[in-house]
Amino acid sequence: MKYYFLSDAHLGARVISDATAHQQKLIDWLDMAKQDADAIFLLGDIFDFWFEYRKTIPAGYDRLLQKLKELTQSGLPIHFFTGNHDIWTFGFLEKKIGLIIHKEPATIELAGKRFFLAHGDGLGDKNFSFRFIRTVFHSRTCQFLFRTFIPSKLGFRFGLAWSESNRLKHLKSGTEYKGENKEPIVLFAKKHSRENPIDFYIMGHRHIILNLLLATKSQLLIIGDFMEEFSYAVFDGTEVTIKNFME
Repeated sequence: MKYYFLSDAHLGARVISDATAHQQKLIDWLDMAKQDADAIFLLGDIFDFWFEYRKTIPAGYDRLLQKLKELTQSGLPIHFFTGNHDIWTFGFLEKKIGLIIHKEPATIELAGKRFFLAHGDGLGDKNFSFRFIRTVFHSRTCQFLFRTFIPSKLGFRFGLAWSESNRLKHLKSGTEYKGENKEPIVLFAKKHSRENPIDFYIMGHRHIILNLLLATKSQLLIIGDFMEEFSYAVFDGTEVTIKNFME
């Protein structure tokens, strides 16, 4: 048995020079994983900006969506956890593509092991500006107003521009590991694992690769990204390993 985990592809990001090749690499990864996967878990920010209008979705992802639909129709469960760049799914990915959508972190059991799965944004992060923006993005009222009063072309243009600005800011400041006592996801996992029997925490969001055994014997994995590292994680029924995708 094998379970695959991937996050932070940021498809469509303006900082990626060849968007077509980037999308094809993710399709190739899906073709690789489907050979022996019992389930696939996409842990957020698969798209750099995804917002579903009532009659319109972001353009340019037809080949990926067709591949995902092909896999779900074959009976392969694909779980999609929303990130901070692709929060705004309102039914299309579930109904038309067949993805299993998670808008909150989830605790699931796989092969007798308990997994805590999430994108990771907001967990343990006390930064006021980030938490404020996150609250706005998750607000149903704000989502309704955006869908109703912002035309789709303008909305998609705005979303990608915001994502580009955000990515350039992070590239400038760096995404290095802050250490156990400063990394929000680590602080969250330490506290959460003291009260909950979890074998593996698997998350993305931070664009770093981390495999850390906590004092509670829980294992925390932050699995990098699929835009620079092209990393992912695999659970074989016993252990979780982080790998890099080599076509």
